[in-house]
Amino acid sequence: MSLNSFGHLFRVTTWGESHGPALGATVDGCPPGVALDEGMLQHWLDRRRPGQNRFTTQRQEPDAVEILSGMFEGRTTGTPIQLMIRNTDQRSKDYGDIAQAFRPGHADITYWQKYGIRDPRGGGRSSARETAARVAAGGVARAVLGVLAPEIRITGYMVQMGPHLIDRERFDWAEIEANPFWCPDARTAEDWATYLDEMRKSGNSVGAVVEVVAQGVPAGLGAPVYGKLDSDLAAAMMSINAVKGVEIGAGMAAAALTGVENADEITPGADGQPVYASNHAGGILGGISTGQDVVVRFAVKPTSSILTPRRTITRAGEETQIVTKGRHDPCVGIRAVPVGEAMMACVILDHLLLDRGQTGGVRGLIG
Repeated sequence: MSLNSFGHLFRVTTWGESHGPALGATVDGCPPGVALDEGMLQHWLDRRRPGQNRFTTQRQEPDAVEILSGMFEGRTTGTPIQLMIRNTDQRSKDYGDIAQAFRPGHADITYWQKYGIRDPRGGGRSSARETAARVAAGGVARAVLGVLAPEIRITGYMVQMGPHLIDRERFDWAEIEANPFWCPDARTAEDWATYLDEMRKSGNSVGAVVEVVAQGVPAGLGAPVYGKLDSDLAAAMMSINAVKGVEIGAGMAAAALTGVENADEITPGADGQPVYASNHAGGILGGISTGQDVVVRFAVKPTSSILTPRRTITRAGEETQIVTKGRHDPCVGIRAVPVGEAMMACVILDHLLLDRGQTGGVRGLIG
């Protein structure tokens, strides 16, 4: 199976399966001399770790990351960094009943159609478990950004669960890490708790929308026309298992705007930098960052492994019904928040390195 890597200069390759002995990532292109240790990466993995509350899968994985290479005396050497996370709480027997049948809404059937072989235990590479490796790699990216561009701050949060949206008028940055949903609206978080409890107890699941914002991104990252920052961000977010849609800035809502409404008006700032009256562009114009917040949203579909019986077929083409036992997220979008942050960090760093290589930081002056 090919195409398990992403990035240009900062390049990440993930490996491993949900129920294999371990999974991880190989990070290549990391600059040398950056302070890094396992504890720094563990901080980010702990935010994604399963089993922390009743709203996520009860699989108990410590997600302890090991750094196997690319380090000397606590600093990166510029050589490939090998990251490994051991699986310790697999229950492969939970998947015995589905070894010969395909879960509707799951990649089981397409993996079989393409490769003629599949790992039904937790979905193999199509499992959300693969994203733990991305979060570890994102931790490396954040460490590098902390040295090269410490002003950049990346924050993810949920803005929708099923049909229920947050109230933007109640948006509170401090609330994001104060509830299990990474929700910036405390009142909506309470409503989501009741809603998801009902969904979970009924053997069902629900989708979500996650928003990720990168603040402090300098103007000039990205390049026309096939190296656009937003193209790589969209590809990165869409590559997350279970993601079915990506928006930049106003996204699909831009189709309902007029030119007058959509144009982010520009005025001169006191420091000679442009000031934008709005940010419908999501911080990117022509594929190049404007200096505003970079805003990305992605939609996560409902978990396909549910306890509600669904019609399907077996490998032999026979009709049957399927119920997926085991421990699954009633809303996988919750744990997708740290994953989206990690992908944002990797892409922003990659484009920062690309820009340094192409322009050396040269910028057109205004004023």
